[in-house]
Amino acid sequence: MSHPTPAVRLSRRAAGALLLGGLAAAGTGVARAQAGAALMRRAPSEVGVDGGAILDFLAEVEAAKIDIHSFMLWRRGAVVAEGWWAPYRPELPHMTHSLTKSFTAAAVGLALAEGRFKLTDKVVSFFPDEAPATVSPWLASMTVEHLLAMKTGHAMAVSGSVWRPIRTSWVAEFFKIPIVNAPGSTFLYTSAATYMLSAIISRTTGQNTYAYLKPRLFEPLGITGETWEAGPNDITPGANGLSLSTAGMLKLGILHQQDGVWNGRRVLPAGWAASVQAPHTPGEYGWQWWLSPEGYSARGLFGQVAMVLPKREAVAAWTSADMDSRSISKIFERHAPAIFAARDQAGAARVEAALRYKTSHLSALPPLTKTTSPLVARISGKRFLAERNADDVMEVGFEFTDDRCRFRLRDARGEHVVEAGLASWVESHTSMTGARLHHEYQLDAMRVVAGGAWSDPDVFEMTWQFNESAFRDRLVCRFDGDAVTISRAVNVNSGVRSLPPLIARLRA
Repeated sequence: MSHPTPAVRLSRRAAGALLLGGLAAAGTGVARAQAGAALMRRAPSEVGVDGGAILDFLAEVEAAKIDIHSFMLWRRGAVVAEGWWAPYRPELPHMTHSLTKSFTAAAVGLALAEGRFKLTDKVVSFFPDEAPATVSPWLASMTVEHLLAMKTGHAMAVSGSVWRPIRTSWVAEFFKIPIVNAPGSTFLYTSAATYMLSAIISRTTGQNTYAYLKPRLFEPLGITGETWEAGPNDITPGANGLSLSTAGMLKLGILHQQDGVWNGRRVLPAGWAASVQAPHTPGEYGWQWWLSPEGYSARGLFGQVAMVLPKREAVAAWTSADMDSRSISKIFERHAPAIFAARDQAGAARVEAALRYKTSHLSALPPLTKTTSPLVARISGKRFLAERNADDVMEVGFEFTDDRCRFRLRDARGEHVVEAGLASWVESHTSMTGARLHHEYQLDAMRVVAGGAWSDPDVFEMTWQFNESAFRDRLVCRFDGDAVTISRAVNVNSGVRSLPPLIARLRA
């Protein structure tokens, strides 16, 4: 049985302020300092950034109805603008999905510099115990560099969601993938390639990639609060799974913009940043970094991005929930010429004040209006037994108080609780099952901000915003006599976006 942490009510303004230069909205300075340790702040106009153009960029993102969660912009040594859409906050980690790949690439660069292996080493040579009985000529020719460049010759791409449910060796799964082109000849983006880079780091260093990077990258950059769970055989997934703050993402970009140097200390090998942004697939891909007209990006599913703009001497980072992972990147690059060409220095103070005012009310969720229904008295505290279903749900229950609903669900994993506010959003932790809707991630403890309202006397709706990830679930609970039908859907996913309706009946 899960035991949720004490729930906390959140106002819209409490966690949604944008910070410009040193002018922080009240209550956010401590969190900002913790999340962005060692990052200086300056006003946009001090480094040739146009605050009005940032406003225009944000307006276009809003007009496109893109669910953005955070944004940070750094130029010439300082952060000049940053914002979090409540209930997202600067100190919270955010699931980064494939942005993780660019961290794994840094580990490869470090391992190469330490002489752990070479770019020309053959992939099969690291895994004699797991290689297939018959190694084809193409598999035998596949090198570390082919993995870095996403040129394995594989017949199909593999998403992390495919392997995550598998508890046996993912190295063995890699060797099962058919090779239909000579390695090095064709580009195919696949998480399987990055996983094997991580597995090679484990084999050659005796540590998984996260443990290897912790003292070499995360600690020197002052990145804290990150998580990166290992998969089978204690191998870090490599291609995905890293959660960290937006500031942590930004710092990776800054490190590359500065050719691997951080606060005067060399962290990455000299020239490694140039290698990862080289056009190994012209106009598209380097080594675990995406290429674009303005520069190169670490990019994750649903729009988690750290973009390096070398000619602008700038780095931008953001998190979001968007089925097109490139949407905000395209908008930002369209606005980049204006953002980095401050036109009216005399009017900068007025524009930056307008930007502060605009962004001091950032929110990813609307305000709640308290509602109720005559049904509350009849159903509160009761349990509903579920009819047979594919998700192995056994029963559900609703417990209403004056200001919240405690929703309980029992399934094969145990009992799970979400606290939903009725007048204001409530933040807590939950173990609620949801892997099918969440890119096959199933964590034992997830931070969630939830609210509920009666849209009709017999329809209760809840929104669950998992504010350390991109996912937002919506539940519609329709009551009819002694039965309730629960429909659950999610805003973004690589697979299904809704579950079959769950029918449950009041327990006699």
